[in-house]
Amino acid sequence: METTNWKVDPAHSEIDFKVRHMMISTVSGSFGEFDAEIEATDDTFKDAKFNFTADIDSINTKNNDRDTHLKSEDFFHKEKHPQLTFKSKSYDGEKMVGEMTIRDVTKEISLDVDFNGTAEDQYGQTKAGFEISGTINRKDFNLNWDAVTEAGNVIVSDKVKLEANLQFTKQ
Repeated sequence: METTNWKVDPAHSEIDFKVRHMMISTVSGSFGEFDAEIEATDDTFKDAKFNFTADIDSINTKNNDRDTHLKSEDFFHKEKHPQLTFKSKSYDGEKMVGEMTIRDVTKEISLDVDFNGTAEDQYGQTKAGFEISGTINRKDFNLNWDAVTEAGNVIVSDKVKLEANLQFTKQ
């Protein structure tokens, strides 16, 4: 069966995450450097293979001290584990199941996917757009650092919301 390859267009894509801080507010972050590819047998993308990597060093939460802490051994340990990865195992048009690897841990996760269709741009290139979301428990991936305020509030929630808005170009 013939396959078509698609490559992420980083200028029209973003990888974001959200984490509760002190359980009263939400802090957002993103990865500035990432790569993604799709191998598909048709334009529905059902059962396509999705591969994704993000460079830990590109993490950005708009706070240099927090970013440095996230890159340290307390969290991602970028010196030893410079990337996080995701490889899909199945995609039915709405749910994507795959293996996410963060640090030295690989876990199966399920993501919700909105496929927004395809369109041709002004240069004659075919583009495909996806909105992907899900939630992981950071401690499942050995992101275990924790602290509690004097009042008893947890500093960082275990739950992390993932949001990816991705545009791909047909190769």
